[in-house]
Amino acid sequence: MPLLFTWGNLADLALAVFLFAVGLTLAYVFLRLAGTFSRLSTFVQRTEKELLPVLGKVGGTVDRVNTQLDKVDRMTDSAVDAVASVDSTVRTVSGAVKRPVQKLAGFATGVSYGTSSLVATRDWRGAVQAGKEAAARRERDLDEELREGGT
Repeated sequence: MPLLFTWGNLADLALAVFLFAVGLTLAYVFLRLAGTFSRLSTFVQRTEKELLPVLGKVGGTVDRVNTQLDKVDRMTDSAVDAVASVDSTVRTVSGAVKRPVQKLAGFATGVSYGTSSLVATRDWRGAVQAGKEAAARRERDLDEELREGGT
């Protein structure tokens, strides 16, 4: 009686059992992987449903903020223009007032020095000359003080 079962047959049987086990394992892994992909797909769909309205609201908010920033920009420009106008006005008024104030201060100083010189020396021409020099000196000093002060 010939042998019906050989070592080659045993190897083939072992290989078949191994491949069947590998096939079952792969089927189980693919089934689990399909479940994971299904849950992932559901998660993405829910996230999309919840996130898209939020993104729409954020876009609207950004548009409103940009509108308000444009308004603030215009207000800032108006404020800068107003400050420039005030600065120009102050400079004009300062320039108009500066010269008469210098002359008045020079005149007061000249009268004071001239009177002191007249009382001290009893010389009218010398007193007038001392007063003119003191007035000119005071006007120059006042002009320098005003330049140093930034006016």
